Amino acid sequence: MRGDIETYFEDGQWKNKAEGNDSASSIHQSKEDACTNGREMAIVHAVDHIIRDRDGTISEHDVYPHGRDPHTVPR
Repeated sequence: MRGDIETYFEDGQWKNKAEGNDSASSIHQSKEDACTNGREMAIVHAVDHIIRDRDGTISEHDVYPHGRDPHTVPR
């Protein structure tokens, strides 16, 4: 997995999806559970974690590992 992880609300559920995938990687009943899972996925794969509110606006954007320049392309 190389794409960033996005946590978002859709169809009454909170979901995580890796950038470039067509479908969600995980589905959760609460935003808290989805964010926890999305953060873990982002840490394991050393990608960004983008969290959206119900209205689609970005509420958080974390970079993993911390200190990694998000503008540097991985090799």
